[in-house]
Amino acid sequence: MSDYQSEDAAIVSAEQSTQTGGQSLKDRSIGDIIRDARSLSAAEVEKVLVYQREKGVRFGEAAVALGLASEDDVLNALAQQFHYPLATAERRVSSPELVTLNHPFSVQAEAIRAARSQVTMHLHGTGEARTALAVISPEHGDGKTYFAANLAVSLAQLGGRTLLVDADLRSPRQHEVFCVSNTAGLSNVLSGRAEAQVIQTVEGVPGLFVLPGGSIPPNPLELIERPAFGLLMRELCAKFDHVIVDTAAASVGADACMVASKCGAAIVLTRKNESKYEALQDLVASLSGSAVRVLGAVMNEY
Repeated sequence: MSDYQSEDAAIVSAEQSTQTGGQSLKDRSIGDIIRDARSLSAAEVEKVLVYQREKGVRFGEAAVALGLASEDDVLNALAQQFHYPLATAERRVSSPELVTLNHPFSVQAEAIRAARSQVTMHLHGTGEARTALAVISPEHGDGKTYFAANLAVSLAQLGGRTLLVDADLRSPRQHEVFCVSNTAGLSNVLSGRAEAQVIQTVEGVPGLFVLPGGSIPPNPLELIERPAFGLLMRELCAKFDHVIVDTAAASVGADACMVASKCGAAIVLTRKNESKYEALQDLVASLSGSAVRVLGAVMNEY
């Protein structure tokens, strides 16, 4: 498995210090961050402070009211102060599906965080070895890629090292969601043709890494069934705090169930007004008797 071990270098390089000019971001006030971002003059800062005292509001609210800052400036300042990844304007355009990064205070992002809480509470018990979590669903379009991507972002926002693996070797999309290269990925690793640095960092989200699907192979199920995939999952679980695995739709083959069996745990995704009960029942039944722990089901409305 030496072909993919160069991700250690990526992990080390991603752990950069958050010091700015000898002062950590968490020690800087919201006002300082907004002032520097907007290049406010001393007179403009004083104007904001006067308004702040008169109205009894926060610096950011005062700056927005006076037209000296935008709501995005305030959000960015809060994100910097609390080390909370927030998408840039460019990222919002290029990665619109990442609601936890683009719109962290939206209803959708809050729903993802609620799911994250359940996952962190139930996935690993005290003293248990880490297991990867497969996101599975009956059909295309249920939202597996959307949910897996946003769950991975939300886990990384907690501060732990999180790896998102695209194990949908029939129609991989995570590289598109995160705007990373798909020249080499999981399929290349499993076929013994991996290049260096197959695990990639995600710009702007410290602690988040993506292993894309790679080249679409003619034998996706056979690659996943081989012992190499299980060995890879165990090794990755030892290196990362969280490993989330996207999968192919169960309707196209046994890939999802096989991935789940190698991960050890799964969460079932359904889509409101779309998923058929019989297909969902068949998917869950196909996992019965296996060592897969099904944490529960999530109904996707988005």
